[in-house]
Parts: sequence; structure tokens; C-alpha cells
Amino acid sequence: MTDISLQEGRLAWALADGWTVARRDLIHWANQPMTVVFGVAFPVVITLAFGYLFGGAVKVPEGADYFAFLMPGMYGMTMLFGLSATMIAVTTDASKGVTDRFRSMPMAPSAVLVGRAIADLLHSMLVLAGLLACGLAVGWRPATLPGALGAVCLLLLLRFALLWAGIYLGLLTKDPGGVVAIQTLEFPIGFLSNAFVAPDTMPGWLGAISEWNPLSSTVAAARELFGNPGWGGDSWVAQHAVLMAVLWPLAITAVFFVLSVRLYQRLEV
Repeated sequence: MTDISLQEGRLAWALADGWTVARRDLIHWANQPMTVVFGVAFPVVITLAFGYLFGGAVKVPEGADYFAFLMPGMYGMTMLFGLSATMIAVTTDASKGVTDRFRSMPMAPSAVLVGRAIADLLHSMLVLAGLLACGLAVGWRPATLPGALGAVCLLLLLRFALLWAGIYLGLLTKDPGGVVAIQTLEFPIGFLSNAFVAPDTMPGWLGAISEWNPLSSTVAAARELFGNPGWGGDSWVAQHAVLMAVLWPLAITAVFFVLSVRLYQRLEV
């Protein structure tokens, strides 16, 4: 058997085992549907609260409807919030010994990580679909279908990158209590972006951080592709939002995928 055939066989083995691990999580969700319902309902409630409580007080770019401006920002924030959800799942499995049991079984070493990534990405797709339906219900509309599909792909690409960050941090902390610190940081990171506030209204150094926030690039690119109003900006990163919305997640994935695999391999059974 050639080296290429061996590599293809190992890849197929890893994917098959990864899907098996992912099915375990899907079965858990089927047995505990309220977990999924809450995951979909929470961003919807937050969106409605922002839209109807603060919409009249916010000056929207180009004088557009507030929901047309708000929804891409909420889509991006929802992808960010998934970071702690992934951490919770990873740390819970580690604290209960599930990860150790998986490692002792005759399965591909990467299956646990791949399975977690598959399951959480599927869950994020469901949450994003629910939020998109909420947006349509309150009057938000994308300009074109191809643009909308492109924006959704960029949002899920960011979520996929943050998946690996969540997996790594979950393996690193091992304690569900450590997730609280990350959950506490999610809102500051989210607000330190262009999701709700224009970076040029912030102090210079803070505005620069906001513009280079990966979430800002994804939100700006989503607004551009959805055809929704945004803050704009004269900086290079603001002018190339779509490009940065691809490069940032690829860079984050490359870093945290390698870190996650190495850390998982060092764990003791």
C-alpha cells in the first residue's frame, strides 16, 4: 500500500471516528432538547432587547432602520458567544473522565477534537438559522441571496476558528469554573468592535484595537455582503473587511488547531 493510500485511510478513519463522537453530542441534545432551545432562544431575546429598548436612542449610519444595522452585529456576537459554550463542553467531558475514556479506546487520536468541532459547528448553524429567522421576522432583509450566503459562510468561518480556541482553552483549564473568566471577557471583546459602536468615536488607541478586532472584520464584511449599513472607515483593515474576515479566522484556526492537538496528545490517560 502506498503512502498516499495510507494517509487517505487514516483520514477516513479519523473522520469516521470524529463523526461517531459528534453523534454522541447530537444524541445528548435530542434527549435534552431544552438545551438546544435555550441556545437558540438566548440570542433572539438579546437581539429583541437591543432592537426595541435601544433602537430609538442609537444614530444609525445612513439613517437606515436600526434592525438593518443591528442584525449583522448580533450574528457576529453570537459566533463569539459560542467560544464559552465549546469550553464548557470540553471541560465538562474532561472533569467527568469522558475524555480519558475516549483516549483509552482504539480510535483515531484526533477523533475527540474533530467530533467536538463538528457537533459545535452544527449547533452554531442551528443557532444562526434561528437568529436569521428572527431578523427576517423584525424586518431585516439582505440585499441579495449570493451576498447573504457569502456573509453566512464568513460568520461560520469565524465560529469554526473560535471553536478551536474554545477547545484549546477547555483542555487547558480542565475546570468548568475556569469558563466563567472567558464568559466574563466575551462581552468586552464583543463591545470592543464595530458591532454596535463606530471605532472612530473611541479614543485613538482603543479605536485602533477595535478596528483590528477579528470580530470587527467579520461584522463589517457581513454588513457589506448583506447590503446593510455600516460604519465604514478609512483604515486599511476597514477598507478590506472581506479579506480580513477570511484571513483572521484562518490564522486563528491554524494557531489553535495545532495547540489543541499538541495539548491533547500530552494529556495523561
